[in-house]
Amino acid sequence: MNTTLGLLSDEAAAKFLTTGVLENREPLPMSAIDQISEPARWEAEPVRQLFDEAMKRFTPGERTSADAWLAPVLHATLRLTRREASDSRIWNHLAVRLAPDYVYWRHLTRGNPPMVSRARFSGPFYSQAFARLWWAAELFRDGPDYGPVVVACGNQDVLNTVLRLDVILHRPTAQAIIRLLTTGVIRTGRQVNMLAQTVNTAGSTLSYEARAPDNSRDVDAYRDWIEELTSVLVPYDSLPIGPPDGQARSTSVDTLATLFKQLFTESPSARETSEWV
Repeated sequence: MNTTLGLLSDEAAAKFLTTGVLENREPLPMSAIDQISEPARWEAEPVRQLFDEAMKRFTPGERTSADAWLAPVLHATLRLTRREASDSRIWNHLAVRLAPDYVYWRHLTRGNPPMVSRARFSGPFYSQAFARLWWAAELFRDGPDYGPVVVACGNQDVLNTVLRLDVILHRPTAQAIIRLLTTGVIRTGRQVNMLAQTVNTAGSTLSYEARAPDNSRDVDAYRDWIEELTSVLVPYDSLPIGPPDGQARSTSVDTLATLFKQLFTESPSARETSEWV
């Protein structure tokens, strides 16, 4: 294994993701991948250790449960700016070169033949195996508190549906959605999907930012958190501490949680989903 991570372009990754590779019948050509990857500044070993630890902690039957454990520690270990995390090349390299075995372990379907979706190796941030966890941690954490991330990643419908919504870039919106989950207003996957649709539709006419303003993010505190990694040991048995760049404004979270509960309970879909609870 190389000592540092690399950057692998979408075009290059696509060439390696043959049908045989996606079905885990053919090995990936690691030497060829190394030759075409650009070097990056992040250490590979601490990140690789996370995936090994996840596969030890969870059985294949519990693999979806690994998301809630892995997302916070991945975010706290692979400390990126949002600009860096928006570069698909790092996620391609993690999945295709550093930890394809984890991608198979987590995302291999039970079809005939078993197969991993191409997007899990190289795809949109909300589908790619590792990008979706890092971004879920970034968008659902409440400042240094990763507790809401555990809630979000413990529900596959949040990862598969809510993570796609542009409105969760607004921190009080993201926290209000988590509030409805933790208080039991939303309990089933069907309800999560209906809530996501309701919040997204209402967001096209209601300005959540104007109705529920947020505190400004502390960019300097975030950069200080990135730079302190060499002196910090990220824990495995407790939640790490995220960047101290400020929490979402609590009054705004309260406002939106009340609004979203009202919008959801008054929607026709809420009556339909109640039959499934």
